[in-house]
Amino acid sequence: MDDNKIVDLYLMRDESAIKQTAEKYGNTLRRIAYNVVGDIQTAEECENDTYLQVWKLIPPHEPRNYLLAFCARITRHIALDFCKEKHRQKRSALICELSQEMEQCIPSSFNTEDHLNSAALSSLIDKFIDSLDQEKRIIFVRRYWLMDSIASISRDFGISQSKVKSILFRSRNQLREYLEKEGYNL
Repeated sequence: MDDNKIVDLYLMRDESAIKQTAEKYGNTLRRIAYNVVGDIQTAEECENDTYLQVWKLIPPHEPRNYLLAFCARITRHIALDFCKEKHRQKRSALICELSQEMEQCIPSSFNTEDHLNSAALSSLIDKFIDSLDQEKRIIFVRRYWLMDSIASISRDFGISQSKVKSILFRSRNQLREYLEKEGYNL
């Protein structure tokens, strides 16, 4: 079933919308959650919580052209919230590792001015990601948004792990240079 029809089911408050969403995107949502929480049962809970949130958010939202992205964002936030709750005093090693990598090229948002400019920063990052060729863009998003492992990305692309690391390193440096050129002090 296509996304428009699934969204129509949500708008009509038809519970089969959840089943259709699960059939179409369940594996992807579960993988996103698993990459964050590292536990299949918790990932399944995050997936189920996603369906509840989607049910609550449609309407007023109508993500006809971006249903997967809409659901994936919700799943990711639920999984990250779970990690924050579970590890209040200590952060997950994976999240720390990815955060440290990205701290090199994204400015800190701990002051009011940066917080107010977060939409502009988000837009710049989107433009940068769009400027990457398809392979680099997918690798970058899978690593830093989906939190896929380097080994998994390497296997799926049929390239060495060192090449994946090199692509990520160069992409982070390009992002840092791009943001500096746009006026962000890093």
